[in-house]
Amino acid sequence: MSVGFIGAGQLAHALVKGFTAAGVIAAHRITASSPDNDLPTVTGLRKMGVNLTTSNKETVNKSDVLFLAVKPHIIPFVLDEIGPDIEDRHLIVSCAAGVTISSIEKKLLQHRSAPKVMRCMTNTPVVVREGATVYATGTHAEVEDGKLLEQLMASVGFCTEVEEDLIDAVTGLSGSGPAYAFTALDALADGGVKMGLPRRLAVRLGAQALLGAAKMLLDSEQHPGQLKDNVCSPGGATIHALHFLESGGFRSLLINAVEASCIRTRELQFLADQERISPAAIKKTTLDKVLQQPGVTVTGVANGNGKSGLSLFNNRSSGIKKKN
Repeated sequence: MSVGFIGAGQLAHALVKGFTAAGVIAAHRITASSPDNDLPTVTGLRKMGVNLTTSNKETVNKSDVLFLAVKPHIIPFVLDEIGPDIEDRHLIVSCAAGVTISSIEKKLLQHRSAPKVMRCMTNTPVVVREGATVYATGTHAEVEDGKLLEQLMASVGFCTEVEEDLIDAVTGLSGSGPAYAFTALDALADGGVKMGLPRRLAVRLGAQALLGAAKMLLDSEQHPGQLKDNVCSPGGATIHALHFLESGGFRSLLINAVEASCIRTRELQFLADQERISPAAIKKTTLDKVLQQPGVTVTGVANGNGKSGLSLFNNRSSGIKKKN
């Protein structure tokens, strides 16, 4: 088995590091493509022994399992480029937030009668083999394909199959979750520093507290609320601290954060469906790469500020009128 990554950013780097550490695949059997060879993640992949290229088609030709690890609004253009090179052996795994299986299958059906597509949502802790991954199976993917993907992803953390309509919610919870945790940890460390702790020690203690709490919950059958209550002595310091959190809307903020991430994920699918890219949304190297693809043209688009931006369309879609 060989694995390919279209895109060589943070996610690809994390997955490759996790896969190789777990021993499920050797680095020399992995190929990754990126238009920018100067990215730190590209350098990291090269040091691990991964085959690097600027050609997406080369990555496809050298891979059996192909991870689409690019921004959601880039996916349609990547599929237009690699579609003719997809063969029956290929298992296409999209890691792009919000991009549906049906939208990928629709593109690939122009070239293959039964493209095998799966969609997954994972997170960056796969780099330390503590990731949280869910996946959904496409119309033409078989049971063995699901088992193969689960074997790969289970080697770098928790992995389970879900219905596709749950993946946007998973994105808001565990996909974005590490960022919530890092933000909370940063704030906890600031609190420790404010009260006199050295920064290094404050960060270490805060991280260990979160790690220990997570392990306690996963090893227990108790509700997190019960575990919280177990820490709170009557009239003690912890219950006073929790009162401050509740007064600040701590729970509501986290709930709203999950919801906001989920809603944005659905918006990203809409942008991908439009096959339109804002030049401010992607790096110039990626934009240049897209512009080099056959059948892509550039037209001016006025935005809400009255300024002009770029809209990239495939020639066959250029007749679509913009809604007011």
